Amino acid sequence: MRLFHCDQCGHLVFFESVHCVNCGATLAYLPDCDDVGAMAAVKADGTAPAAGEPAPLWQRIPSKATYSSQRYRMCANRDQYQACNFAIPAGESNRLCSSCRQTLVLPDLSVAGNTLRWQKLESAKRRLYVTLARLGLHPDQPSWTPHYQFLADVPDQPVITGHADGLITINIAEADDDERVRRRVALHEPYRTLLGHLRHESGHFFWDKLVRDGGELDSFRQLFGDERQSYAQALQDYYANPPGYSQWSAQFVSAYASAHPWEDWAESWAHYLHMVDMLETAASYQTDLTMAEGRPSVTISDPFVRPPPRFEDMVAQWVPVTLLLNSLNRSLGQQDAYPFALSAGALQKLRYVHDIVRRPHPLESGRPPVMHQH
Repeated sequence: MRLFHCDQCGHLVFFESVHCVNCGATLAYLPDCDDVGAMAAVKADGTAPAAGEPAPLWQRIPSKATYSSQRYRMCANRDQYQACNFAIPAGESNRLCSSCRQTLVLPDLSVAGNTLRWQKLESAKRRLYVTLARLGLHPDQPSWTPHYQFLADVPDQPVITGHADGLITINIAEADDDERVRRRVALHEPYRTLLGHLRHESGHFFWDKLVRDGGELDSFRQLFGDERQSYAQALQDYYANPPGYSQWSAQFVSAYASAHPWEDWAESWAHYLHMVDMLETAASYQTDLTMAEGRPSVTISDPFVRPPPRFEDMVAQWVPVTLLLNSLNRSLGQQDAYPFALSAGALQKLRYVHDIVRRPHPLESGRPPVMHQH
């Protein structure tokens, strides 16, 4: 995610910020202009409210840039739960922002800890929402919108994270760091995060949209394999006999990607979203990297520019960024933040994702659903 700056004082602020730590200005992300704005409370007549007077509307504080006089309301999940930082144009009738409206089912918020778990999930989902929007995948359009349910286990009914017919289910236990690490270790995974889960499951949704309904089944099968093989049996076989590193590393981005072509796509899709988000972050810091004495430096560029960058250029920038990231983590005594080494086979699949994301795509789907569970 790129950096932002406070309209009121120019101080650095971030995508998740709700207040400027320097001047105290109220901040909100404005999806209609893809920016974080410093907001001033206004009444319906445009005047500032008196001290203590409720202010149902907000307007962006003028800065060096010229902004419209658009008025906004804060997402209801911010007012009630501090669970969102998106603003909604005042002319819209919705109480919830376009990201929060994607969540159809919440956990029981009367249960201790569930509100915090839900807040963490929504925060990760907003980051995914913006990445999809910047890739031109229209998360604000109903036919291109995955929906979500965030559920808690109940006795004899464990929640299975997965995707079915446009609905993504996430077990809220994944929002607890200790439980997520326990599952990562038990499943021999090098990486497990909330954002990673959401990116992976969104990959199943977009397989339906871009591959199945986009006329790409033949090209997909040539590279990933035939998805018509039994999905349930493939997962059963994978968990019964997990492959060793030498068995999967030459062709897959992760061990789990080797379980079934659908999982290979979803893991590759999630990895591509990791790539574009981190490259955008590095580019916003104007990062230049020199890997060896006498070698030219590598300048990290914005992966969302138009026309889209070449995949080869993205990879050439990605490798030194990940090396720097892991080196910085080790300097703090932490494990590698990016515990992957991409083989030629894995890169070929990432290139496929890159190519299919960056081309025109269909708008509607009328195909039967498929279910992906993890």
